[in-house]
Amino acid sequence: MKCLSIIGVAVLALVLTDAQAGQPQKPTADSTYTLTGAIEGLRDGWVYLRHGQTEKIDSVKAAAGKFTFNGEIGDPEFCRLAVVGQSGTKEFRTEFFLEKGVLHVKANKESMAKAVISGTPVQDEFRQYQEKERAAGPWPKPRQFAIDYIKAHPASYSSVIALDSYFSFDPDDMNSLDSLFRSLDPMIQNSFNGKLVRATLDAEMRTSVGRTAPSFDQPDIDGHTVSLSSFKGKYVLVDFWASWCGPCRAENPAVLKAYKAYHDKGLFILAVSLDNSRNDWLTAVKKDGLPWTQVSDLQGWKNSAAIEYGVRGIPVNFLLDRDGTIIAKGLRGEQLEKKLSELLH
Repeated sequence: MKCLSIIGVAVLALVLTDAQAGQPQKPTADSTYTLTGAIEGLRDGWVYLRHGQTEKIDSVKAAAGKFTFNGEIGDPEFCRLAVVGQSGTKEFRTEFFLEKGVLHVKANKESMAKAVISGTPVQDEFRQYQEKERAAGPWPKPRQFAIDYIKAHPASYSSVIALDSYFSFDPDDMNSLDSLFRSLDPMIQNSFNGKLVRATLDAEMRTSVGRTAPSFDQPDIDGHTVSLSSFKGKYVLVDFWASWCGPCRAENPAVLKAYKAYHDKGLFILAVSLDNSRNDWLTAVKKDGLPWTQVSDLQGWKNSAAIEYGVRGIPVNFLLDRDGTIIAKGLRGEQLEKKLSELLH
């Protein structure tokens, strides 16, 4: 498992929101939306609407499960809807396209992921896409479905979501992904989510196996600046993790085992933490007994190195040879041990 940064709501979405390239189209006088619905089992709880382009969260209190959001919007925007789940947190499991017009929501509090949202052209098309994707069956059928859908619907907003799904299935097939993206209508390529996927593709291409690893500088635990370029001439594992990431913490013992076995043979580790809290970061380093170099700019998912490397989920790592070339990525557990044994026997 990984701790994931979902498309449209983290890392590159935040970056694009800050940049002019990611600014949404300005609303016009007739670009209002109404999102109304009923959530069975909610009674008088709150409903939350997360906007994909700005991270802004709107909220309204439902009366007997019924609610209404109103506002202005430019281009169709990929959003999420949530109520407070059993865990006590907002569970944004309902994905949909918000656009001008009137949309209706029918859902159950206990199964928000199965909510039905309809009423506008782009969203109706996306809902049909979701139904067909679910009907495609188990992997690898959804991958082929995504490819076929993109080719058949180059001017559909749903196609950029399908492309992101294909990316999840086969992140190493950059040439095919790039070709599929370029086949999309320019309007879709230049949409917010289109630019988000383009930025992700570019980052993946920069950090694909065989490429020179992009250098970066970040402060270590003592506040001293550490540069990746300073590790040239050594085998180095660039390891992205965070104190709050359960899968990362579970993987740390395996990384520690590999470090102890191969450090004397030439392995170095540069760990990049996606923490916001310095105290949480340092506490986790101490508790997990991690002896290698640790750096972080304490910007969470907006960590500059994570953005440069296109990190969408953690833990993830990049193994570099002595020339700074990426020779493997995403190595975990036995895979990491096997690769290191081949290099440093």
